[in-house]
Amino acid sequence: MPESECVQCPRESPERETLQGSLGQLPPSIQPFPADWPLLRFLISLYRAPAYHLILEGILILWIIRLLFSKTYKLQERSDLTAKEKEELIEEWQPEPLVPPVSKDHPALNYNIVSGPPGHRIVVNGKECVNFASFNFLGLLDNARIKEAALASLRKYGVGTCGPRGFYGTFDVHLELEERLAKFMKTEEAIIYSYGFATMASAIPAYSKRAAFLCQKGNPRKARVTRRFIVVEGLYMNTGSVCPLPELVKLKYKYKARIFLEESLSFGVLGEHGRGVTEHFGINIDDIDLISANMENSLASIGGFCCGRTFVIDHQRLSGQGYCFSASLPPLLAAAAIEALNIMEENPDIFQVLKMKCRQIHKALQGTQGLRVVGEAFSPAFHLQLEESSGSREKDIQLLQRIVDQCMNRNIALTQARYLEREEKSLPPPSIRIVVTVEQTDEELAQAASTIKEAAQAVLH
Repeated sequence: MPESECVQCPRESPERETLQGSLGQLPPSIQPFPADWPLLRFLISLYRAPAYHLILEGILILWIIRLLFSKTYKLQERSDLTAKEKEELIEEWQPEPLVPPVSKDHPALNYNIVSGPPGHRIVVNGKECVNFASFNFLGLLDNARIKEAALASLRKYGVGTCGPRGFYGTFDVHLELEERLAKFMKTEEAIIYSYGFATMASAIPAYSKRAAFLCQKGNPRKARVTRRFIVVEGLYMNTGSVCPLPELVKLKYKYKARIFLEESLSFGVLGEHGRGVTEHFGINIDDIDLISANMENSLASIGGFCCGRTFVIDHQRLSGQGYCFSASLPPLLAAAAIEALNIMEENPDIFQVLKMKCRQIHKALQGTQGLRVVGEAFSPAFHLQLEESSGSREKDIQLLQRIVDQCMNRNIALTQARYLEREEKSLPPPSIRIVVTVEQTDEELAQAASTIKEAAQAVLH
């Protein structure tokens, strides 16, 4: 072979010479191994490594082995009990009561029995009174037109639906009501539920799932970032105050949150046309992501609705449990709600009448001895609380109940606000709730204020 074509033999390569040189520095026990073995390369690198490096690697290896073979929990050490000790423990153990003890005079066990419709005048325990307890704000509960519409629907459809919306539970009257609600609220679409409480209780979980809100628009990364919600009542049930919606809208855009607005008390009450707190403040409806309200107050029906953009409402049709799995709203109640909307649109002055009556009794109750008025002057549901608590919630409730009873004896039907005390995060003070409706006359409002003042003076003096 010509010299120019000759290639270097591996035995004469620089790497070989380096290994051979290192081999001479190794202990004699590993000298016999060929210098190009992987094991030898490893031993050479190990031999050359600093001591601290070897110690650190050894600690890490031992720690990994410990993690792989150690248990994630430790069994609690216990000593075996004898049969006699077990019997003694069983005899000493007392189970917690299935139901906590409740006094026989608890308000929940003492019903006020209503005979007839709870309209403007209500018969309670056989006594006719002016009703200041039912959320019949627009006085439509006993309206002849609504009753006739419900009766006509009853003749056409029967009593109920006996199935969810997706299983032959969707009637044409349901679609008509949803269309009317969306048009009234000036939103793209609406959805109705068969039970008022289930409306918001179904809507919130539907959007709280992972990437639920914006995945429909093909952007799950953005959905994870913006899954923040501001859930607020238009008029607060527990205080009768209005939410600061303009400030909340600013917070929405500042922190990229979504606003869920619950308007069960403000729908059919606030605003020039009764559209609620958005109309009251002049807020653009597009700034609110979801509006919810029940139809059990102003519309004098049953159920609830949500309204908003189409993609928001369509998501509820797939994920709202109260919509997917509950029997749909009886058609007669949907027909009643439609007729109530007709009346609201035909008589927009009704909202101004309601507001004036609210201001009238609110002003008349100012200065009531021992009580303070809590709530906005234009709120149709507000509270009377004790100016000074007795120090015992139970005693405060009893004092307020004596005022309610005295008013009932004088033909004014009131009620105390009730709460699930153990479930409340911030339990409001005991209070008497006053509900105003458009049917109450000026004389009846003055009579109610006078009666409450006299009863408070008699009980709290």
